[in-house]
Amino acid sequence: MNREVLRTELADAFGGSERTRRIVARAASDLADSGRLEDDMGIEVTTGTVISNLEDAPEEYSLVERWNWWVGSLDLSYGGYQRFFVRTDLAE
Repeated sequence: MNREVLRTELADAFGGSERTRRIVARAASDLADSGRLEDDMGIEVTTGTVISNLEDAPEEYSLVERWNWWVGSLDLSYGGYQRFFVRTDLAE
């Protein structure tokens, strides 16, 4: 997954600050590198996968809240995803 492409797509879809988009793209890259999503669900982490799942979050959520909402649902379903959460105090 290309972080730069993801950052651009995140900006187009959800806005947020450059810092926030960089942090979320890094977390997504870490998730992709871990292979967890592919092992648990058979899904590759791509820009499209990330955008699609973040679009499912409540409309009023910020980019970080959307990311944590998705990762939280993965953690509830499979466990072990806490390390991919983004601290809101660092991102905003």
